[in-house]
Order: sequence, then C-alpha cells, then structure tokens
Amino acid sequence: MKMKEFAASVVKEFRHIFRDRRTILIAMVMPVVQIILFGFAVSTEVNDVRVVFCGDLSDAEVRRAVDRIDQNKYLRIVGRLDRPAEAEEMFRKNGADVAVCFERNYGSRMVASGHAGVRIIGDGSDPNTAQMIASYLKGVLQSEQSEVSVALAGDPRSSMTPVVQLMYNPAMKSSYNFVPGVMGLILMLICSMMTAVSIVREKETGTLELLLVSPVKPLWIIVSKMIPYLVLSAANFVSILLLSHYVMEVPVNGSLLLLSLAALIFVVTSLALGLLISVISSSQRTALLICGMGLTMPTMIFSGIIFPCESMPVILQWFSDIIPAKWFIIIVKKVMIQGDGLASVINELSILAGMAAILLAVSIKSFRTRLQ
Repeated sequence: MKMKEFAASVVKEFRHIFRDRRTILIAMVMPVVQIILFGFAVSTEVNDVRVVFCGDLSDAEVRRAVDRIDQNKYLRIVGRLDRPAEAEEMFRKNGADVAVCFERNYGSRMVASGHAGVRIIGDGSDPNTAQMIASYLKGVLQSEQSEVSVALAGDPRSSMTPVVQLMYNPAMKSSYNFVPGVMGLILMLICSMMTAVSIVREKETGTLELLLVSPVKPLWIIVSKMIPYLVLSAANFVSILLLSHYVMEVPVNGSLLLLSLAALIFVVTSLALGLLISVISSSQRTALLICGMGLTMPTMIFSGIIFPCESMPVILQWFSDIIPAKWFIIIVKKVMIQGDGLASVINELSILAGMAAILLAVSIKSFRTRLQ
C-alpha cells in the first residue's frame, strides 16, 4: 500500500511538471540550446583580425611580409599608415585591431644582417585578445624572416623578435579587461533579476492588485517600484568605479559624465528586461531561472566579457548584437580606458538607448495587458 501511495505521489509530481510548459522549456530545452550555442561561441581563437601597416611598399621585403600577413586565414590587411602615431586614431575609430610598423630600409637591413626591426602595436584595452593577436603576428613575421634567411644564407634560424607595444595598457593588467565586463554584469543582475522577483512576489501575494485599485495609475506604480533599484544600481556603479580606480588602478581617462550617462541608459534597459521577465513569469522561481539561465549566462558568453565576439560564427555575432551588456562594455572601454569622447561612442549609445525605449514600451504594454 505504501508503495502505491509513493508511486501515485511520483506520478502526480510528473503531471505537475509536464503541465507547466515553462518548466519543461527551462529544464529540458534550454540546456540543449545553451550547450549548442556555447560550443560554437566559447573559443579563445581570434579570427578576421584587421591589420594596418606602416612601411615603404616600394621595399620588396616589406611587400612580401605584408602579403604574407594578408594570406594568413586569421589576419586581414585593411589599410596603411603614414606614421606609427596614427595607430592610436585607428583604434579610437575602431578601424583596426593591430598595427605592424616596419623600420626604414627594412629590406636592405634584412639582406645585410638577416634581420630587421618590426614593431607590433596592439589595443591593450582588451589585453587577452591583444596578446593572442600579437602571438599570431609574431609567428607570421618570424616565419617570413626565417625563409628570407634560408634564401640568403641557407640558415633557417630566425633572429627577428618583433617589439610588441600595447596602447592604453602597457603593463598588461587583466583588470583593464574584466572591470568593464563585471560592471555590466553586476548592473544587469541587480536591475533585471531583482526587479523581476520583486514584481512577481507582489503578484504571488496578491498585494499588487491592491495597489492597482488605488487612485495611483498603473504606470506610476511600476515606476515607483523601479526607482529603488535605480538608486541601488547607481550606488553600485559608484562603488565599482571607485574600487576599480583606487584599488585595481584602472584609469578613468574619459568623461565621467558620459560614463554615468551610459550607465543610466543601461540600467533603464536592464530594468525594462526585468519587468518583461516578471510579466511572463508565474512564480519567483521561474523568474530566477529565466534570469539565471536565460539572461545571465548568455550575457557572460555573448557580450565579450570572456570571449571576443569577433571569433564567433556570424549568426552568433548577430545574436550578440541584441545583448545590451555588449554595447555598454564597449562604451566603458572606450570612455574609461581609451579616453574617447561622445563622438566615438555615439553609435553604441544610440543602440543602447533604442533598446531601452523598445524594451520599456513593450514591457509596460505587456504588463498592462497581463493585469487586464
């Protein structure tokens, strides 16, 4: 008899699970989708690296080295610089990922001594990617120099050691890379998860309906519930900024006002996401699962915090474009580390503001429809 009761209880639990389509979606479908997505997205390789060079194209050895770089499947020549100092401007405009500068009389020095000076200038605001790109270029240039040595003297040994210079982060501090990412992730978690859980909790206890019969309009009720998390996010933003600057020694080279504006827009976007999750969630558990598995993990993988988006397949790069944290992290790196102004981040700010407006409008409309 006890076994029958136990079996009946198990069957009942299974029926409850299968009746809830959201639970099935989260428990069975989402892990499969995530393992497929992460299998393609999680990669430490860098692809389609945009290279600019500075050197005399009338020099046969310079042309040969440039052609060798362009023929590499990971590298692509996109332009030529007149002076090495122009590399910084290219990085600011996002026109290149790395610059290769050949010294004067590169070919004659190569013929005379078997080696010549080459400087690789990388964007140190993303030190992990910059190191990988520099390693690729070192291998290509050293292979080229080795072939030249064999042709001239029959000696395959390479004596070339390119000088690597990383702009914005000469000390190669990893904090320059993870601070912008952590800033975006924390703000996303605080805003979306806490807002979603807070509103769902009100729905579960029935207190939200009591608020809605009050003279206050539903829109202002929603705004009033968002404001505390907006203030909390602002406090978190300030504390992260202070810790990153004074403890981890990450500079704030750009406008603090511009950085704060970007953070405000990003926080509003995250709050709208939290409101949207609260509309489709029937319980706090469901809201937490959606935020944890459906929002937090994709944000970590597809926003460029850990892995460069440029290394992903094209379809996943398109997917990463709809992740708000990606654009916020780009803005933080440009303003905080590179010291860029409004003109340099206007595209990212516009995209983030557009996302905030669309998500907020859809969330409020869905919330009103759900209540009716």
